[in-house]
Amino acid sequence: MSEVEKQTNGCWRPSPGSIYPLIAWLQDQSYIKEASGQEAGVKRYTLTEQGRGFYEEQTKTREEMSKRLQYFGPFGPPFGSFSGPMSSDFYPEKAQEFREAIRHLFITMWQLRDVIRMNHSEEATQEAAKALEEAARKIDEITKKLKE
Repeated sequence: MSEVEKQTNGCWRPSPGSIYPLIAWLQDQSYIKEASGQEAGVKRYTLTEQGRGFYEEQTKTREEMSKRLQYFGPFGPPFGSFSGPMSSDFYPEKAQEFREAIRHLFITMWQLRDVIRMNHSEEATQEAAKALEEAARKIDEITKKLKE
């Protein structure tokens, strides 16, 4: 559980209630099996051949999704795992509000994209484009000021 927290830069620390059902599901699907030579009180698992195939399939899916989302720049999925200057090593005590604003913007843009795709109208598309262009212009202005 602590390794997942570390890998997600503190965005998710799973509870036993989410880990143990996942382990049970992976075992039920024959994707993992208990490793031999267990330490006292610690269970270890290894991937089966079926599990390696599942892992490779999921890796390909993740890579495909990353390619589709690359136009979002450094914000790629999952929503809380930002890289670059948004990562947890970037003045975390001072940047929390900044990271939260970026996360909120990202999620809002994602939702807007889906809603426009489902309920497309030229008027809605133009209104959304205008709002996004205005936000981008303001962010550009701030960026230019900070560079000076």
